[in-house]
Amino acid sequence: MTSTSQRGGPVAPDSPRRTTLAFTVPSGQHRVTPVRFGPESRRDPLLPQRIRNGMLDDEGQKCVQVRLTAADAANPAARALLDAEAGTALHLHRVLDTTEYAPLFPRIIGYELDTAEPYLLYAAPRGEPAGLIHVMGASDQRVFARDLMLALCLLEGQGLVLRGISPATVLWDGTSVQLWGLEGAARTGRARTRWGRAPYCPPEQRRGEGLVDPRDMVWSAAQVLYQLVTGRAGPTDRAPADLAAHRVLAETLRGAFEPLAAGRPAPARLLDLLKPGAARRIALAVPADETRPHREAFAQALDLKRQAPAAEPPGGPAAADRSGGEVICPYCLETIQLDLGALFVTDSRMQYKPLNVSGIGNPLRRQDVMRGAVQKCTADPEFPEHFIPVPYLTYGRPLTVAMVGQSSTGKSHLLTQMIAAITDGGLEPFGLKWQSVNPEQHARFVRDRVQPLRNGKVLSHTGGVGLEGFARFVESLLITDARGQVRPVAFFDLGGEDLVRTDAALRFLLGVDALVFVVDPALALPLPHLDRARDRWGLEVNRDGDLAFGTVLDRLPKNGPYLEVAAAMVLGKADLLRFQPPVDRWLGEAPPTALDPARMLEESRDVYGLLRRHAGQAWLRPFDAIRRCTLHVASATGGLEDRGRYPAGAGPRRVLEPLLSLLAMHGLIDVPGGAEAFAVGTTPAMEAVPSPLPSEAGGAGAVRAAGVAGGEAE
Repeated sequence: MTSTSQRGGPVAPDSPRRTTLAFTVPSGQHRVTPVRFGPESRRDPLLPQRIRNGMLDDEGQKCVQVRLTAADAANPAARALLDAEAGTALHLHRVLDTTEYAPLFPRIIGYELDTAEPYLLYAAPRGEPAGLIHVMGASDQRVFARDLMLALCLLEGQGLVLRGISPATVLWDGTSVQLWGLEGAARTGRARTRWGRAPYCPPEQRRGEGLVDPRDMVWSAAQVLYQLVTGRAGPTDRAPADLAAHRVLAETLRGAFEPLAAGRPAPARLLDLLKPGAARRIALAVPADETRPHREAFAQALDLKRQAPAAEPPGGPAAADRSGGEVICPYCLETIQLDLGALFVTDSRMQYKPLNVSGIGNPLRRQDVMRGAVQKCTADPEFPEHFIPVPYLTYGRPLTVAMVGQSSTGKSHLLTQMIAAITDGGLEPFGLKWQSVNPEQHARFVRDRVQPLRNGKVLSHTGGVGLEGFARFVESLLITDARGQVRPVAFFDLGGEDLVRTDAALRFLLGVDALVFVVDPALALPLPHLDRARDRWGLEVNRDGDLAFGTVLDRLPKNGPYLEVAAAMVLGKADLLRFQPPVDRWLGEAPPTALDPARMLEESRDVYGLLRRHAGQAWLRPFDAIRRCTLHVASATGGLEDRGRYPAGAGPRRVLEPLLSLLAMHGLIDVPGGAEAFAVGTTPAMEAVPSPLPSEAGGAGAVRAAGVAGGEAE
């Protein structure tokens, strides 16, 4: 058995079981305390988590540690399972901690997940597993059943379903129940996956069919109650034949053993059978809705944008496109045509050398060579030297996408994962296909950026000199839409503090088609959960917003009340807040397979409310200045780095959604109401964006860990 060091990593096997832990408590504060641990065992033979009792020495508080060894933590599915458990435990703590219902569930003390051996700490369990109870009187049976159904009602109200309820996870202390097994939580309405064991999991869950339903828990609870009363397990697919012989069971479990969820009663119905009216009297001490004024401010800002007329592109309609073989150079903004006498390719040392295509007689060979070539742009001799990929000059005007933010915001990681998601087929559900503009350049990008990041390596800062110090070209792709039209898309990284440049360099901004403003939560949000990250990176909260945002916005052309460039704001590094609403909700969402403008607007409202409430209006300047601007939650890496690596590997979430929004605004993805209406909310489906239901607030509990052995075993 290994113990745990202060950072959560392993120490020598022969070291004492007394050690020091550093972890985050539910309030977001950091705590360091000595701890002594007892023997360790598997939490469940088929699950990766291990469990051991402990004592926090500074308070003499008994605790239970649920952890993963380094070997188990190398499996992303095992980490996702522990993350899901942490999210569920923290959500229940947030909602129930000050209520009379808190003792029905485990009380989380703290967690440390971004480490080689992640773990959770709970207060000591209350009671013993129902499977160890041999005799229970009728009155206790009724109290046991009432508490169990009360717990199910509370879970249902939060949109959560515990899929692993069994005699091992329901504890009884002689007076009340405590329900464990939070690792099996799933969100109501998600696709079922195989989980649990017969007979305690319902038949459709055992088969992984249909959608998660609160009545799945009713079957499990009924099986636990039946075994508690009779001392034996019930049938796996129907009601026990002797149910009528047991009065308490017959009175309370009518219909609970139906093989399909649709035929079972809801938890509230069974609770009312045990204690009439109890379901209606559940009164959670839900805190006041502090986000309401910020949601209202979002609606008012959208109304102003809807009422404002759209301005023409600078230079008139003709500036939006060019004919006659001319395109706008994405750097100097002068027009440029294909010139076969000004072509270059790179040699083995990545140096430009002239390319003469006149001697290549084979047209297919010539086309292939030119695809990897660049043309030196001489349209503006006073502008810094720059080269344009030849496909830009053969497929028409490119769509330029620029990432904006300080150098510490994680732009490079986000853009790398965004392009990786595209090359993995992420655009295909939306009718788009991709091809590299320059195969050699793309292969180098994958080798130098994508593969190291996917292997968990922190990418180094990339800078440049001259123009590249301000606008660094990253990658370019050819995107084919559903109509068969091809358009080059170029990605640039605008250097943060390097934005204070000459006017010639800033002229690049006049030709940018789409902007991605990356918000670093450590800089923007004065939340205690981020203090540890700030300490590690040497950052402080900046109430004045990202200076790079202001530099870009002030240089963009403006012909009306709003800037007309398409934009997306991204709350990056969202994994740092993955257990906090509304971030937990959106990170827990499954990847979209269709672009829903109303859903996109709903996410924008939630992120707007979070930033306005905690960061202030200065951080929302891009949304306030740009007419079409959506807001998003994204995580490029999935967690904090540790010694230059991401312990869990770099697991991206929602990195493609900002780009999907920009492509929709530019008409490459068809959306209801058309590209012009997108992000402003003028279509009927987007007129009223609903507030999140209470059941939608606990997104972290929705993470499904398919592939973990115990989760799929029967």
